[in-house]
Amino acid sequence: MLSPESLAQIDHEIAKYPADQRQSAVMSALRIAQVEQGWLSTGVMDEIAVYLNMPAIAVYEVASFYNMYDTQPVGKHKVTLCTNISCMLMGAPEIAEHLQHRLGCGFGETTADGQFTLKEGECMGACGDAPLCLVNNHRMEGELTPDKIDALLDELKSGGEVK
Repeated sequence: MLSPESLAQIDHEIAKYPADQRQSAVMSALRIAQVEQGWLSTGVMDEIAVYLNMPAIAVYEVASFYNMYDTQPVGKHKVTLCTNISCMLMGAPEIAEHLQHRLGCGFGETTADGQFTLKEGECMGACGDAPLCLVNNHRMEGELTPDKIDALLDELKSGGEVK
């Protein structure tokens, strides 16, 4: 299922650990697989478990514990809004309402066209830029306002690629 390029990237991560500790690369392997596949199916997680020589359940536990991993299909652009205390105090509830209205979906849902999935996230460690969101786990946008959200969504809709 995983491409030779992804397996080579996983090998690079495995090399950072002692030979008998391959499983230490599980988080990196999941990230690499998710970037390639868009989400983590049971088949992909099983492949990672075999590749890292660890029980499949251990891979599932990691993938289901951390909110940056998606074990169900998501839209082309996953927008995760921080709703922790600092972001809440700085306007995240209003941003959440604006996002939901603009996208026509709630948290944990994907737009009808498959372009956007809206998720709620915990603290992202940039409280000074609150409220903020993360796009596809790689691009952080802070000091959000309805206008900034509109510009971000328009950019992504028009082909802005964020992996």
